[in-house]
Formats: sequence, C-alpha cells, structure tokens
Amino acid sequence: MGRLLACYLMPHPPIIIPEVGRGEQRKIDATAQSMEKCWEEIHKHQPDTILLITPHGIIFRDALAISFDAELQGDLGRFGAMDVSIKMDIDTVLCREIASRVENHGISVAAVDKSMARGYNVTAELDHGALIPLYFGREYINKYKLVHMSMALLPYERLYILGSIIGGVIRDGGDKNVVIIASGDLSHRLIPGAPAGYSPKGRELDETIVRSLREFDAQALIKIDKKLVDQGGECGLRPIIMMMGALDGYDVKSQVFSYEGPFGVGYCVAGLYPSQYDKDRSIITKLEQNKLEEQKHIPREESPPVKLARKALEHYVRTGKVISGVGMLPAELADQRAGVFVTIKKNGRLRGCIGTIHPYYENIIQEIIHNAISAGTNDPRFNPVSKGELEKLVYSVDILKTPEPVSSLEELDVKKYGVIVRKGHRSGLLLPNLEGIDTPEEQVSIALQKAGIGEDENYSMERFEVIRYY
Repeated sequence: MGRLLACYLMPHPPIIIPEVGRGEQRKIDATAQSMEKCWEEIHKHQPDTILLITPHGIIFRDALAISFDAELQGDLGRFGAMDVSIKMDIDTVLCREIASRVENHGISVAAVDKSMARGYNVTAELDHGALIPLYFGREYINKYKLVHMSMALLPYERLYILGSIIGGVIRDGGDKNVVIIASGDLSHRLIPGAPAGYSPKGRELDETIVRSLREFDAQALIKIDKKLVDQGGECGLRPIIMMMGALDGYDVKSQVFSYEGPFGVGYCVAGLYPSQYDKDRSIITKLEQNKLEEQKHIPREESPPVKLARKALEHYVRTGKVISGVGMLPAELADQRAGVFVTIKKNGRLRGCIGTIHPYYENIIQEIIHNAISAGTNDPRFNPVSKGELEKLVYSVDILKTPEPVSSLEELDVKKYGVIVRKGHRSGLLLPNLEGIDTPEEQVSIALQKAGIGEDENYSMERFEVIRYY
C-alpha cells in the first residue's frame, strides 16, 4: 500500500528568489527559512514522488489539468532570472492512475503536453507557482519524480472531493510514497499599495485560512464566505482545499511554520502530517449527499427555450434527425436573432456547453436547436450523450444581449456579466454566474486560455448580459 507522507503549503513570491529579489527577499526571510525547513523534512521522508498543485498552470473551469510530458522544465526568465531553472522527470504512471480514477468519478481531466499547449497557445513548462517551491528543494529534487497539476475552478466541495480521489489513488498505489505541495499565496490586499489594492477583508481572509490550517478544519474553507474570498483577493485557496481533500479520513496533525505579508501579499508556510486512516472520519459522503440533494430534481416546469433545447437533443439522439421547432417558442422570442448558449448538466456536473456569440441562424429557434444538439454531441470535452442519459439531463439556455467594450476588470461583475476577450482573430468567451467562478480575474483568465491568448498580450475585453432560462 502506498503512503501519503506529508502535505505542505508553500507560497510562490518571485521576489523570494535572491536572483529576482536582489536584496528585497530579506524582508521575507521567515518564509524562506520555513520553506527550507519543509524541504529538510521532505528529504527525511524520502518520497518517490512530489505531487504539486499550482494555481498558475493551465487552468480549466471544469477539468483537472495534469502534465503528461516525460519531463518538465522551466525558468524564471520572465522575472529577470533566466539562470534559475529546474527540470524534473514526470511520474507518468501516477499521472495516468490519477487521471483514470478522477474521470471515473465524473470529473474531466485535461492531459497537458507540448502538443496540447500549442493548441491553446500557452506553454507546457513549469510555471512560477511550481518553480518557486521547488527552488527551495533544488539540492534534493533530482531524487524524486513529479506530478504537476493545476487547480480546477470547480466549486469548493468538488475540489475537496477531487483531492480525496487523489488521496485514494496514493493509498492504493502499491508501495509508492508521495508528498503533496499546495502552492499558493494568500490575500493580495493586505496593505495600501498591495498588488490588488487594499481591502480590510484581506487580513480577515488570511486569518480564516491560517486558522483552518492550524486546526485542520477543511469544512471552514469549503463553506467560506464567497464575498470574503472575492474581497480578500487570494490565489491559493483552491490548491489548499484540494490538498486537504487528499487528507480526508486521516488523523492529521498540523503546524504553521510562518506567516507574513510585508509586500501586501500573505505568505503562509504550513505542514500537515497524516497518521492513521479511518474511512469513518471521511466527510465525502456528506458532501456528495448535500450536492445530490441540491441537484437531484429535473425541473418539472421548464421554460419554452429549455423545452425546445431538450426536445431538439432527445429527438436527434433517438432518430438522427433535426426537429423544425415551429411553434415551440413565444412569438416575441421566435422572431428574434441573438447568440445562444445551451448548457447541459448531469448529476450537477457539466455534460456539455456549446454556443454562439453572435446569431448564426435565421432565428432563435434554430439557434437553440443546433446549439443544443452540438452541446450534447460535439463538445470535445465529453463523449456524445447516449440514449440512456437523456432522462438524467438538466438544461439551461442563455440568450446573449449585445456585448459592450470595457477597459478594466473593475467594470466586470462575474454574477451579472459574461466576458469576451479578443486578440486579432482569436477570441474566448465565458458566461456569467458560473459555479466556481468568483472573481473577474478568474473569469478573464479562463476566457484567455480558451482563446489561446497570453495574459501578457495586449487584448481587448467586452462584457455582456444574458437572459438565462431554466
């Protein structure tokens, strides 16, 4: 039986690296010393593999991204330290085992390699969220293999469950011993002049996270106030929740080595140490039951656009033919033209989503019909919907209003507005009010990845409202 030896939270401020900080790193010596202590412990544990969860790799809203190239390397050239580079072999066996188990639980996995990264116009190299924690173990890391994964932008409950699946793979993985590192900074809004601006909620958010780590109180983070998270401006909460999920069912002792934030960003270093595993300690069953309770009923009274979407996909799957849809929408809708997105869920999880930013067909009836069929049969993230699934599907239909240009994140509101990003012929869209998307930064980041636009490119943004039908 494999063993999860220990888990660590480590921040990733580039300034902590002497070649980047050029003296400024001395202001966070406590963080550097704590990370060095963590690596001394890791070296004593002698793991076979380091599993690292980063918030700065290739990120998907509804999928776990795992690196599958045989080796992974990267440097800090973008921070002026090209000579600071790391290369590690990937534990592809463990990657495949995790991907298989996660997909069997209904969560999509994006297998990241150089070919896939080129398709998204992003890099498959080690990101700074991975490089900086690994830097402090550079004298040891040639002894270990690496599993590099990015956080998924799933709801917190699902992230914890995802982490528990990963923990189960490690327990069942023969004699392989693993250490998990969650890479993440805390609030970026601790003081006036902080990178994301000042908010008094920044300190409150960090106190909540640090206390939850010290007490190993995962449920406090799963149920954390979303407004506090939004106003606090963090990047490490999701990796932390995934790491805590991997410890589900264990008796866990914890230690917070240090916390400081002189630059306006919270840096916490902590260790979590599992001992005996007992499934009776697990909170997974409760989380899954709560989620199913929320999602188990298909609405009895569906709106006309949703009835049309359902009828279109069901008829196509059963007969291979496209319905006309005549008379299925009120005249005030049927005669309009607009972009439409159709979203399909099964057991509360995304099963397909396809749409058009601007109208492609002659009216909204045809827009809904063809996008419903595409969402169920042509979404590249999923296999086509089968006949046996049809009765289990829940639909929503978004009819888009005319987009308008915006010049800053301050003009976005993830609950009210969707976002479109553009650079030349490339564009990406994300709908508003999506579960798991809590900040404009997350919304824009995902839209950029969908478009294959780098975050450092000069892109334009538009926002739009939708009329959502259930």
